[in-house]
Amino acid sequence: MRPTLLSVNNYYYPRGGAEIVFLRHNDMLAELGWNVVPFCMRHPRNRPTPWDVHFAEEIEIGRDYPLGQKLRKGLKSLYSFEARAKVDALIRLVSPDVCHAHNVYHHLSPSVLAAVKRSGVPLVMTLHDLKLACPAYSMLSRGEVCERCRNGGLFHVALRRCMKGSLPISVLVMAESYLHRLLDSYVGTVDRFIVPSRFYLRKLAEWGFGGEQFRYVPNFVDASRTRPALDPGSRFVYFGRLSREKGLDTLVRAAARARVGIDLIGTGPELERLEALAARTRADVRCRGFLSGDALESAIAEARAVVLPSEWYENAPLSVLEAYALGKPVIASRIGGLPELVEHDETGWLFEAGDADALAALLLHVRAMPDGMLRAAGERARAKVTSEFSPRRYLDQVAAIYAELGVACG
Repeated sequence: MRPTLLSVNNYYYPRGGAEIVFLRHNDMLAELGWNVVPFCMRHPRNRPTPWDVHFAEEIEIGRDYPLGQKLRKGLKSLYSFEARAKVDALIRLVSPDVCHAHNVYHHLSPSVLAAVKRSGVPLVMTLHDLKLACPAYSMLSRGEVCERCRNGGLFHVALRRCMKGSLPISVLVMAESYLHRLLDSYVGTVDRFIVPSRFYLRKLAEWGFGGEQFRYVPNFVDASRTRPALDPGSRFVYFGRLSREKGLDTLVRAAARARVGIDLIGTGPELERLEALAARTRADVRCRGFLSGDALESAIAEARAVVLPSEWYENAPLSVLEAYALGKPVIASRIGGLPELVEHDETGWLFEAGDADALAALLLHVRAMPDGMLRAAGERARAKVTSEFSPRRYLDQVAAIYAELGVACG
């Protein structure tokens, strides 16, 4: 009889890195012969699935709903009785061997975790961010790294309006965090937490979340499906969300000082401001919009190096692994989990987050570097992702965790 995975996440489409990991995890187990049953919320962009009849109602925090709907959905984001009832019915229908949850807060809500716990089904959760510790999930406030809530003072999220600069949304998120700490919805409910970076593992432990319940399992990419493009191009590439915490102001200013070409691939709230900054500083910056699939791979393949100048606690961004799979070294800021992925002078180069002069110097250094040296760095990057971040290695680590809970992965 095929084992069954109940796989839980807010969204059922590749919205961001967390969803990509969730979907790839599902696909991997399905290829092994598992019956994979997703539970998400309804959304017009979701992948087609016969299981969507069991999905919960869509909630988007911050959307301009009518007042009555806004209040109702706000309460559901705190604790969704609908999602709890639906996942409870789904468990009775499919009798899963294990449940693996990803992002559930603000939408499905941790009520689904309580339903799984009550059913007796083993529960694993991958932590794609710092929500367990930080109500705003990012340890980022007003554009700066923030750890004010560390000793239980979660009210700071409201005082500083950490969520989208909105007092009502920040108060709602503060209330959600206080409620679920009171209910012990995470640590008291989940059997094992998977953490994709050692930095997050340490940071969570500093905040009081640690021990055998938490396991380091890095993300993965299947490099065998990608042909490396080792010949260096002339321009540098950033790909991802165009948002303030990604350090793109620093990148544009560094590009202006170094007089090098930068391609920004992606969309986000900072697009117009970045375009204006590039024009004002006369930086050679091209905003190429959203690309995916072959178009994105082609754009990365033409790069001299990929740049990730983040100014927040990055976890384990897939963009680094995807660049490596294409044989591209990475220039990254020395923050969060990035130094675990980027080996200075081996698979890329590191600089202090927010230091435009240091980044400009690195851009000049890499532009002047002989192509042969860049190809060698790209080869080392490709070898690293193949050996350390492969699907097989990920599966072996996850299977070991499932086995601890009495579930054979196959």
